[in-house]
Amino acid sequence: MRGIYTPVTKIRRQVFTEVAKFALSGAPFSDLEKIPYRIIPGEIARYRDSVFKERAIVGERIRLALGLDLREHNGHAPLDEGIEESAISETYYNHPLINVIKFACEACPEKSYYVTDNCRGCLAHPCVFTCPTNAVYMEKGKSHIDLKKCIRCGKCAAVCPYNAITHYDRPCAKACGVNAIGSDDYGRADIDYDKCVACGMCLVNCPFAAISDKSQIFQLINSMMAGDKVIAEVAPAFVGQFGENIPPEKVAPLLKEFGFEEVYEVALGADISAVHEAELFLKDVPSKQPFLATSCCPSWASMAKKLFPDIAHCVSEGLTPMVTTARMIKKKHPDSKIVFIGPCSAKKLEAMRKSVRSDVDFVITFEEMLGMFTAKGIVSDFGCRAEPFNMATAAGRGYAKSGGVAEAIVNVIKEKAPERVIKTECADNLSDCKKMLNLARAGKRDGYILEGMACPGGCIGGAGTTLHQKKAMAQVDKYKEISDKKIAGQHKKI
Repeated sequence: MRGIYTPVTKIRRQVFTEVAKFALSGAPFSDLEKIPYRIIPGEIARYRDSVFKERAIVGERIRLALGLDLREHNGHAPLDEGIEESAISETYYNHPLINVIKFACEACPEKSYYVTDNCRGCLAHPCVFTCPTNAVYMEKGKSHIDLKKCIRCGKCAAVCPYNAITHYDRPCAKACGVNAIGSDDYGRADIDYDKCVACGMCLVNCPFAAISDKSQIFQLINSMMAGDKVIAEVAPAFVGQFGENIPPEKVAPLLKEFGFEEVYEVALGADISAVHEAELFLKDVPSKQPFLATSCCPSWASMAKKLFPDIAHCVSEGLTPMVTTARMIKKKHPDSKIVFIGPCSAKKLEAMRKSVRSDVDFVITFEEMLGMFTAKGIVSDFGCRAEPFNMATAAGRGYAKSGGVAEAIVNVIKEKAPERVIKTECADNLSDCKKMLNLARAGKRDGYILEGMACPGGCIGGAGTTLHQKKAMAQVDKYKEISDKKIAGQHKKI
C-alpha cells in the first residue's frame, strides 16, 4: 500500500508528527495524553466501532513511536508510563522492534480457499472431483468447501471454469517471507521473533494499522535539543521520498533547516562496499566458497544465517553502506552523532548491534523524517539554494533498487578481471530469496553473485518509504543518469 494515501498512512504520519512536536516543545510528559484527542477529535468514530478504541490504538502507536513498549491491558497504566527511561539523547528501545497491537488486530482468518458468488453450480463441478480430501461438495446447486477437511492445495481453484474459488490469506502473513506470523489463542496475529528478521513488510501490509515498529524520533530530537552535533546520512533510495517535487539537490538544505549539521550520501559507502565485495569475489570464489551473497540488506543476511547456516559463510561479511559511510563521517567528525535516514525497519536493529552502535547512533525512516519536517513546519524547499551531492557514482546510487548491488559489483570485477564471466541472480522478497538460496545450497548457483533484498523492488519498496515503487524507481534511474562517474571505485573521498 506504499504510495497510496490511506487512513492508515494518515494516522501513522500524524503520530510521527505529534511525537516530533512533543519532543521539540519540551512539554511535560503528561501532555502525551492530549495527543490521541488531536489525532482522533470529536466523539464520532471514523474508522472503527468506537472512538475510544481508536484513541486507545493511537495511544499505543504513540508509545511505540517514543521507543516504549506496548502496555499490558489487564490493568491501568498512563500513556507516559516508563518515558523517563526513553527521554534520553541516544539510542533507545527494547526488543521487540516490530509489535502487534492486539486489540487493533481484526483476527483475520488464516490461509484458506473460499467459494464466491461466481459459482454457477455447473454440471461438471470439477472442483469436487479434483479435491484429494473430499472437502468440496455440492449443496443447493452451489459448491462448498469444508474447511476442516481442506488441505489448501488449491486444486479446486485451479480447475474452476468460472474462477469462483478464491485463495485468501491474511495480509500480514502473506507479506512475511519467513513465515513468522501465526495466531494467538484469540486468532489475532502473533509474531514468532525467532523467525522474524524485522523487514517490516507485515506492518505496511496490515490494513488495520495493527502492527508497528518502534522509533527514535524522540531520542534524536532530544539529542539535537541538547546541543549535540548530529550529522545525517541519507540512503540511496532517498530520491523523491520527501516530496516528488523536491529534487535531490534540495534534500541536504532541508535537513540542515531541520537542524542537522552536515548531510552525506550513503551511496558513497555503497561504492566502497561494491569494490570490497568485488575483491572478495575475485579472491574467494570458487577457491574458498562456491558463490558470494551480498550483505547490504540486513533482513536478507539475517534470514540466510538463520535458515541456511551451512552456507551462511557465503554471505559477505563486508560492512554495509550505512556503516561504511558512518565510519568515514566519524573519522572526519569524531565528536558527532550519526543518524541514518533510510527506507528500512531492519536497519534499526542493525544499528543496535554491538559492532555498529558506536558508528550509527540513530536510524530514522523517510516517513518518520517526513513527520519531523511537518512538525517543524518544513513543508517546501523554502527557496533554499541547491546543494547537490557530488561524491558517489551512479553505481552506488543504484543500490536503491533490486539488481543495482549485483550490477555495481560486476562492473568493478569487469574492470579488474575482464576475462571473468560473472553470473548473477537477484531476488527482491524473502520468499524468492529462500528459493534462490535453496538452489545455491543444491550447487546450482556456483560461481554466482547472489543479491538478496527483503522488499519489493529493493530498498525503494522498504517499510519506511513514502513513494510508490514504480515512481521511486524512475526517480532513482533519473538521479543515476546525472552522476559524473558511473562505476564504483571512481567515487570521491569525504
